[in-house]
Amino acid sequence: MAKKNVSVWTSIPFWRRSAAWVTGFAVVLLIWLSFDTLGQISMGTDEDLKSGVTKRVPGPTVINYNIDYKFSKKRGSEVPIIGDKEPFFGKEWSVEDAAALLHLGKLTSQAKNCMNCHTLLGNGAYYAPDLTKAWLDPTWEAMGYFGQKTKEEGIAHFLQHPAENAIHTRRMPNLAITPEEAKGLVAFLKHMSSIDTNGFPRNFSKTVEQFKQGGTNAR
Repeated sequence: MAKKNVSVWTSIPFWRRSAAWVTGFAVVLLIWLSFDTLGQISMGTDEDLKSGVTKRVPGPTVINYNIDYKFSKKRGSEVPIIGDKEPFFGKEWSVEDAAALLHLGKLTSQAKNCMNCHTLLGNGAYYAPDLTKAWLDPTWEAMGYFGQKTKEEGIAHFLQHPAENAIHTRRMPNLAITPEEAKGLVAFLKHMSSIDTNGFPRNFSKTVEQFKQGGTNAR
């Protein structure tokens, strides 16, 4: 009696071997992606900034530098540009003090439930303006920093007295933010603006240019 030919597609051993190979490949790929992701999201250092090394998430002392956001033809998206040093609240912050200030700002943003209304790094709500690049918003300058000398002082003043300095139709409530908490939040916002978010939010620099030319508000 002639042996019956069995299709490979109905062969149980074939599918078992295939499942083992696919599972093994997926595990190796996931391990590689995990290590690659950790490298991408790990925070840089002060030495990186001093030597001009670009990190996706710069170190805390980036608050001591000028930050801009420009379109990169090579990347096809907007990228943060870390410029020269500039005073932040009138001084240059040490590594320890900058890290502590950012930590305070992050904790304050969580304690005040900022994401109930705002979006931060793609997470949160859309009732109020996206805060991912809020530090770069030209509205602060347009409002004359609310009578303060610098941008950081103006934003801190606004955070403490939002009802008196409304800049949006959906007004921010008074959250009883203290001067130190406001300073930490401003540092947190400035640091966020330095993070390479692969061009998120999209076309931010274009809306900034429109605003400067008398068009729509960037926020």
